Amino acid sequence: MERVARRAPSTAPSARVSIWESVRACGVWSKEVDKAELRRQVVMPLYLRRAVAAAVKAKDEAAGVAVAAAEDQAGEDADGPAVAPVVVFVNSRSGGRHGPELKVRLHELITEEQVFDLSVVKPSDFVHYGLSCLEKLADQGDNRAKAVREKMRIVVAGGDGTVGWVLGCLSDLYKLKREPVPPTGIIPLGTGNDLARSFGWGGSFPFGWRSAVKRYLSKASTAPICRLDSWQTVIQMPEGEIKELPYALKKVEPGDRLEVSQENGTELSEKASFYKGVFYNYLSIGMDAQVAYGFHHLRDEKPYLAQGPVANKLIYAGYSCTQGWFCTPCTASPQLRGLKNILRLSIKRANCSEWEQVQMPSSVRSLVVLNLYNYGSGRHPWGDLKPEYLEKRGFVEAHSDDGLLEIFGLKEGWHASFVMAELIKAKHIAQAAAIKFEMRGGEWDRAYIQMDGEPWKQPLLQEHSTIVEINKVPYHSLMINGEQ
Repeated sequence: MERVARRAPSTAPSARVSIWESVRACGVWSKEVDKAELRRQVVMPLYLRRAVAAAVKAKDEAAGVAVAAAEDQAGEDADGPAVAPVVVFVNSRSGGRHGPELKVRLHELITEEQVFDLSVVKPSDFVHYGLSCLEKLADQGDNRAKAVREKMRIVVAGGDGTVGWVLGCLSDLYKLKREPVPPTGIIPLGTGNDLARSFGWGGSFPFGWRSAVKRYLSKASTAPICRLDSWQTVIQMPEGEIKELPYALKKVEPGDRLEVSQENGTELSEKASFYKGVFYNYLSIGMDAQVAYGFHHLRDEKPYLAQGPVANKLIYAGYSCTQGWFCTPCTASPQLRGLKNILRLSIKRANCSEWEQVQMPSSVRSLVVLNLYNYGSGRHPWGDLKPEYLEKRGFVEAHSDDGLLEIFGLKEGWHASFVMAELIKAKHIAQAAAIKFEMRGGEWDRAYIQMDGEPWKQPLLQEHSTIVEINKVPYHSLMINGEQ
């Protein structure tokens, strides 16, 4: 079993170093990685990688076992498995033009069978069929399959939402008691890349990416492992359904309600509709989620406009102006200004089983629940708080594996802009071990919510409450510390 580090790497430096990170990753100051040595480190034996690929494609572990039995297991693979085999998931939609090019480069470096395009293969298929194939072969006495399964590591080439998707699928291994769970590294292809920043993988795709990819893979195979808290969100709706469901969220079927109720320790109504999902970085409600929702729709309708992080951020800025975050008309109803009019916030503090209602500031138009230090492309809205302030507010120093979430608010767009420029701190509201939002529509018939960059439109009713409850998942996700 690999040693797991206590904490994630420090992320205190400002997001303004991301350009330096991109230059540094080009390789001018880094040792070049030999391709042959890299392959020895991360490439699986030929018969095993073909078996895994066949099992995933057929969605049947038996198909992979049959391929392994038919393959010639001698020759180039006789020396044994890789030091730490690496499987890569690529979101070809992320990173503008780089996604498809990166996939081709990965094929050259570590073979096509160990690279999965997420537009074709779901990570859940790899977990349920690919890893099951290795486990089946190991049970049959194949020691190389056993070693590959135990030492395997995952790399996700994508943004925060993509990383969260893969982590969520890997977490099924805990529930099925199929440990060890492979740790995850990141090649940052998204817009914000806050998960990548938090674990030392950089904030942007490097300029000299063809050489940098080799270093990403080499680092993924050798770097130490650290822990990350995971948070399950359960949404209870009195009636209706969420349309355009993001993949971060799924509907709870009637047969699964008892399991969800036991996980969260709450009673689920038979008449209501339920959805659940897991986040690793943040959940937010309000204007920032509305802007993200508009951006995602534009990217889907006109993908040629979203050609990379810079273009994406310009589109985000444009939506922030057009959605009324910077300037809400004075004639607008107060219900259209602050979240306080539609939302009631309750929390459970650390080592406490009772819900405590927390007063919502009337000026807050976006409420953010944060698990990591980084938010919004490497900004630090919670800030580096002094011990005196922490003691005064009853807070503790924030870490990504401390079992606590930080809750803060953003006011109008100008306030959010100053927070993101790190000129001021966000509106600190609470730290919590569990959170519950109760929302009613009033003059609003919907709210906007996002988890780890995946937004949706949440229907609201005036007569009945919609409940959003957040609880810690009882196990940690494992991340590869890219800073080492």
